[in-house]
Amino acid sequence: MNRFKGKVALVTGSSQGIGAACALRLAKEGCDVILNGHKFDERGEKLIKEIEAIGQKATFLVADLSQAYEASHLIEKAVKQYGKLDILVNNAGVEKRADFWEVTEDDYDLVMDTNLKGVFFSIQSFVKHCRKNSVGGVVINMSSVHEEIVFPHFAAYCASKGGLKMLTRNLATELAPFNIRINNVAPGAVSTPINKDLLNNKEQLERVTQNIPMRRMGTVEDVAGVVAFLASDDAAYVTGSTYFVDGGLTYHYEEQ
Repeated sequence: MNRFKGKVALVTGSSQGIGAACALRLAKEGCDVILNGHKFDERGEKLIKEIEAIGQKATFLVADLSQAYEASHLIEKAVKQYGKLDILVNNAGVEKRADFWEVTEDDYDLVMDTNLKGVFFSIQSFVKHCRKNSVGGVVINMSSVHEEIVFPHFAAYCASKGGLKMLTRNLATELAPFNIRINNVAPGAVSTPINKDLLNNKEQLERVTQNIPMRRMGTVEDVAGVVAFLASDDAAYVTGSTYFVDGGLTYHYEEQ
């Protein structure tokens, strides 16, 4: 399959986990990819080699996406890298666990700035690029099932993802005249480095999977497949939506 021949994508937070899987999936379907993270290390080097082995271009740009200037400037640097940018995957995100009454302003700011403010201004910069060059584009935001369902002890995280849901719906209307589509992908329980403690706790893992109709954790490839669909022309009439990749978790209900 070569759905993205001649296309360029930027995937933020792509050193590992879902972001890395998305970058690889897009590359396998013909896309040149710009990777991003807080720092360039062996993970980024490995991913670049994997993408180049597929036959696509790859490079890594460092940026702290909790800073609006860096988020905007990342788009500008990405465009300069290959002369264009067709697909923006806003994958970078953080979460901080704390009882609501113990949340600090610093932790709140980190979560909201990374998950919402940085995404807001990266999209703004991408839209300016598209409008300046009279080209369309695709934006995919990595949301969470917690844009819809509660997550006690993660109030700031839920607020950021709830905000992202509304931002995406609003921008779908505002950006449609410019042929810019925007959608959210909302993973549920996925086997990633951020869930290492859960994966190593057999009892807790069992409780989680028992609440998932498909009775398993998701994989990063499960998420990347949906991202690739939304980035492609197969989804040409899809905008303003959230696609849940959760094994049925979000709307699961059973009579006890």
